[in-house]
Amino acid sequence: MTSKHYATLVPPLFAHGGVDDFKQSGRTLQSSLSPRDRSIAVCVSPNADPQVLRSQNASYPKVVPIYFASPERAPTSERRTVCNLLPFHYAIPHYLQFLSDTFVIFEAMRNLKNMSRFNDPHLLESDEGRHAIRKLGNDYVNFCKECCLYASADMKQNITRPEPLQFSAEHYRRLYTCFSLSTIGGFPVGDELMDWINNHFIEPSTEEGDRLSSEDRPWEDPAFWPYLTRTTLRGLSKASSFFLNVLSDNHPSQNLQELSRNLCPLVADYPRLQNFSTEREFAKAFRRWRDKVKMLRIALDRVPDDDREDGFDNWWDRLSDVIGILEGREDIIKRICLDQGQIGRKFVLCGVYLSIPGYDDEIYRDYWVPSEVVTHILDEMPSDPTDHEDMIQTSLFLGKPVQALSEAAQMDIWLAAHVADMMECLDLFDADEFDDSELSLRDQYIIDYAEHLRTDPALWRLTVDYMYSCGPVGIEMADQVLMHVPLRLRPAKNEPTVADDNAKIRAGAVVGVLKEISQTCFDYQREGVRRMVCRVAAQTFIQEKEYALAVSYCVSAEDWPGLGHVVDRVLDEYIARGPEQFARLVANIAPTLHSLRADTGAGAHEVFVYRLAFAVRFAEFHRRRINGELQDAATDVVAMFREEVAPKSWWAVLLCDAVELLQYGGGMLFAPHDACLLIHKLEEIHVRTAQGAKEDYLAILAKLSKGGDKHALQRLQVVRLALVKYYARCGVVGVGGKNVSPVVY
Repeated sequence: MTSKHYATLVPPLFAHGGVDDFKQSGRTLQSSLSPRDRSIAVCVSPNADPQVLRSQNASYPKVVPIYFASPERAPTSERRTVCNLLPFHYAIPHYLQFLSDTFVIFEAMRNLKNMSRFNDPHLLESDEGRHAIRKLGNDYVNFCKECCLYASADMKQNITRPEPLQFSAEHYRRLYTCFSLSTIGGFPVGDELMDWINNHFIEPSTEEGDRLSSEDRPWEDPAFWPYLTRTTLRGLSKASSFFLNVLSDNHPSQNLQELSRNLCPLVADYPRLQNFSTEREFAKAFRRWRDKVKMLRIALDRVPDDDREDGFDNWWDRLSDVIGILEGREDIIKRICLDQGQIGRKFVLCGVYLSIPGYDDEIYRDYWVPSEVVTHILDEMPSDPTDHEDMIQTSLFLGKPVQALSEAAQMDIWLAAHVADMMECLDLFDADEFDDSELSLRDQYIIDYAEHLRTDPALWRLTVDYMYSCGPVGIEMADQVLMHVPLRLRPAKNEPTVADDNAKIRAGAVVGVLKEISQTCFDYQREGVRRMVCRVAAQTFIQEKEYALAVSYCVSAEDWPGLGHVVDRVLDEYIARGPEQFARLVANIAPTLHSLRADTGAGAHEVFVYRLAFAVRFAEFHRRRINGELQDAATDVVAMFREEVAPKSWWAVLLCDAVELLQYGGGMLFAPHDACLLIHKLEEIHVRTAQGAKEDYLAILAKLSKGGDKHALQRLQVVRLALVKYYARCGVVGVGGKNVSPVVY
C-alpha cells in the first residue's frame, strides 16, 4: 500500500529547533502498538528515574497529549462497503464488496489446493485443475474491472460520495491489467498474450479505423499505412484484411493490387496454436504458411522501382514492413515497436514471454519474436522503475514472478497476495522455499495483506481467514487476532443491533461477535482459542454481575479456577449487598449447575463444582426464607450441613442466618436431631477457633459483622442461646418424641 515512513505530530510537542531543550527536560517519546488494529499510541514519558530528574530540577507538564497514528490507511468505502451508485447498463452487482467478494475467490482457490493435497495430488497439474485456476483468476480480474468502473463513475455522473476514494480509477485499471496478465502466466499460449495487449492497450483505435474506412481513397491519408502496420503487428486480421481488400480493388497500382490480393489470405489465415489439436499439425501448417510469405516477398522484390510510389507515399516500403512483420524480421519489428513507444515494447515482450516445450527450434525462432529484439528494445526503452505497473508487466513478460510480486506489493498488497496465491498453484515458484521467518513467499504476501486488513478492526473475519491459510506462523498470528476481537457484550444504547444481540446473549443465546468467533474457532479447529475467548467473555459478565452467564462461559471454557473465582465473587455479593440481592443474582445459575453435574464426572474440577453448588443452595435457602417458605429453608440449612456442601468458612454465617428459623414462634422447623447437628457444628467452630483456626472459621462472619473476630464470637453466642432455647422447647413439646436422647458435645 501507499504507506508513509513518517508521521507528523499535531499539535507539535515543541517549536522548531527545540529538540535539545526537549531532551534536556528529561523527556522522551514512548510508543505502544495496539494488538487490535496495529495503531500506534505515542506519548511523552520521562527518560530517567523520577528521583534523578527531581534532583536536577527538571520539570514538565503533568498533562501531556497522546498521539494516535497508523502505519497505513484502513480500507475505505470503495473496497469494504456496499455501493449502488452505478447505472444498470454497467452490468455490475448492486452491492459491490471488493474485499469480501474477492475473499470468496481466495477461499475457492484454497479449497482447490486442499482437494489436491488430500484427494488428488495431481489435480493442480491436470488440464482440469489449470482450467479451474484460470477461471478463478478471471474472477479476480472481473472484480478489479468492476471496482475500476465504480471508481470512475463519478467522472461520468454527478455523484457525491460520503468520503474521497482511497484509490483512483486509474489504480484499479492497473490492478485489472496486471492481474489479467498474471492469469495468462500459467498458460503458455501466445495468442492469449496478444489478446491481452489488444484488450488493455487499444491501439489503433476503432474511431481511427472507422474514419479511414469512410474515405474513398484511404491510402492517401497519412494515417493509413501506420494503421495497417499496427493492425498486422497486433494480429487484428479483420481490420487488416478489410484495408488489403480496399487496396486490391481500388488502388491504381496493379502490382499493389495483386500483392494485396495474395497478402490478404496470409493475414487472415495466420496459424494460431489454439486452432490445432496437436503441435505437429501446427508445425506443418506454419511451415506451409511461412513458405507462402517467402514467395510473397519474392514477388514484392520483383516490382519495378518506377511503380513503387503512388504519388502520395512509397507504398512498396510500407507493404515491405507489413510483410516483414509476417516474416519476423528483427530490424523491421524493432523499428516499428520503437515508433509505437511503450505499447510497442509491451508487444515485443508478449512475443517472447513464454516458450513452448518440444517445439522445433527453427519453428520457435520464426513463430516468436527473437529474444535479440527484446534485448535491443529494453536497451533503448528500459522499464520505468517508478512505474510499478510497467515493472510488474515487464517482470511477468520475462518470466520473473518473484520480481513481479515484489513490485506488486509496492503498488497494492492486495494484488501481490492474490497473485502469489495463484502463482503457487501454478507452480511458478518454489512453494517450499522458506526464509528466516519460516514463511513461504506466498505466505509472506498473504500475511502482509492480512496485516493491512487488520488496520480496520471490523475486518477481523477476513484477517483471520487469510492468516489461517499461512501455516504455523499464520495460525499463531490469527489466534492472537481472535483473542483481541472486542466481544461487545456490554449494553449499547446507541446501536440497536448490538443492544438486541446483548439481550439475546443475556437470555442464553450465542449470537453476534461471540457466535462468529466461536464458529471461526470451530471451522479452523482452534479449541484453545475458543476457550480463551470464553474466559474473556466470563470476565466481562462478572464485571456486569451477570453471574449465571459468567458461570456458563467458564464451564464452556473448562476454566475451573475461573469458575471458582466466579463463585467467590457471587459470595462476595452476599457480604456486600445482603441476602436479598444475593439470591436474585444467583437465581439463574441453578440450570447450569444441574447440567454441569450431569455432563462431568469426578475430577480436578470437582471442588469448584461443590463450591458452586453451595452458592446455589445458599441462595435458594435465602430465597425461601425471604418468601416465607420457612420449613423448606430449615430443610436447606440441615441439608447443606449433612451433605457437607457448606464450606467451613461459611458455617458461622449459615448458623447466624438460621437464628430467625430457630426463633420462629409459629412452629418447630427443626427436628431434635437436626438441632443437635447445628449444636455440633457450633461447638466445632468454638473448639477450632480456640485452637487458633479463626481464619478458617470466622473470617467471613467477621467481614459481615464489621467488628472483627470479637464481634463475630458475640454473634455466635446469640446462635448458642437460640439453639439451647430451641432444644429446650423440643423437650417440652416433645418434638420428634421423647425417645430422642440428648446429645452432649
